[in-house]
Amino acid sequence: MILTEIAYAKINLALHVRKRRTDGYHDLETVFAFCADGDVLSAELAQSTSLSIDGPFGSDLSATDNLVIKAAQAIGISARLTLTKNLPVASGIGGGSADAAATLRALSLLSPSSRDIPAIATKLGADMLACLLSQTMRGEGVGERLAPEASVAGMPVLLVNPRISLSTASVFKLWDGKDRGALGDWRTGRNDLEAPARSIVPEIGDLLDWLIGRQGVTVSRMSGSGATCFALFANHLDCALASAEVVRAFPGYWTMETVLR
Repeated sequence: MILTEIAYAKINLALHVRKRRTDGYHDLETVFAFCADGDVLSAELAQSTSLSIDGPFGSDLSATDNLVIKAAQAIGISARLTLTKNLPVASGIGGGSADAAATLRALSLLSPSSRDIPAIATKLGADMLACLLSQTMRGEGVGERLAPEASVAGMPVLLVNPRISLSTASVFKLWDGKDRGALGDWRTGRNDLEAPARSIVPEIGDLLDWLIGRQGVTVSRMSGSGATCFALFANHLDCALASAEVVRAFPGYWTMETVLR
């Protein structure tokens, strides 16, 4: 039996960096939200684990040094895995973590047992538990402490990426260390990684300026450590119009018009 799971694209509705920790990580406050679309992971049980990758961004990934393989090894289930990579790599929308989380979901359904899947996810990465759940959640710590957040399901969203990969470590390294305050309502929040990311990829600033000027936009920010930016819309028509406009305004950029789940 072949089982297919969507690796839902993640966005950070807001991302506040509070302090740098002694272990090298950073204390964060964020609200995770997930799109209805993303990469696609197919799995079937096999004698040994293998991974093949296709899709628009498949050539950007290794099929051996991959978090999908590590997830299968961590759960202890051998499977033939196929990943259709629709999302750009190193783009701030949880691609690798979402792919690994989809792997855990698929394999746990193919071979049900008493395995502690959330614990396995947490060991694989800070945002893995959020990606495993793929629901609107508030995250603290390094993103592993989760609490329920009011659903944003059905909200139209446009994602745009200048097709420039950004290293998360490089962006955090340039964070100025200033605590700009706690995260309350995400709608009035911010992304503290935007400034350092813009210093590396100036195109982010141009893109955000353009997005916030579109009709019907309620919130526009960079997601995660970038370089993907998003705009939330009051209605589907305005989102569709902006999606058509961005192709003309920024030829060659990656874009995805979808809804939050």
